[in-house]
This record gives sequence, C-alpha cells and structure tokens, in this order.
Amino acid sequence: MTSIRDLLSESLAVGETFCLELEQRDETLVATHPYDASPMDVAVVEGLDLLEERPPPQPVEVEIVGRVVDGLVAGRVVSPTCED
Repeated sequence: MTSIRDLLSESLAVGETFCLELEQRDETLVATHPYDASPMDVAVVEGLDLLEERPPPQPVEVEIVGRVVDGLVAGRVVSPTCED
C-alpha cells in the first residue's frame, strides 16, 4: 500500500541528487525544484561549507533531504561542481 508520505516524497525527489543553480533569497540559498510537478522549491541549508561563494556563480550538486524549511524542501550541497 502506498502512503501519502511516499507519494509526496516521490514528487519532491527526496534522496535524489541534482545539478542546481542557487540564488540568495533573504538569508537562504534557494533553487527552483527540478521537477515541474513539485509543490516546493529547494532551500539549500546543509553542506554550505563546501561553497566558496554564496550564491555560487555556477550550478552545484544538491541532494534533496526529507524535511521542510520555511515552506521549502531542504537540500544539501554534495559537491560545489556538477559532474556531466
């Protein structure tokens, strides 16, 4: 049986990694969610120590984590560069 939590997790891509462009919104780095159907954008709140600049000038590799921060799904920087 599929739960609502499983469906929401799927639409938010929890546990998946994406190459995302970050922008500064107030005090938070934010990226547009890579899934058009996602109800939330991504607040990148973990792994920020990997970044030399905020926001970084190029896309970075971000993993979607399973929690919500200020109405956005949380993400963590996995790498300051994206692999092709």
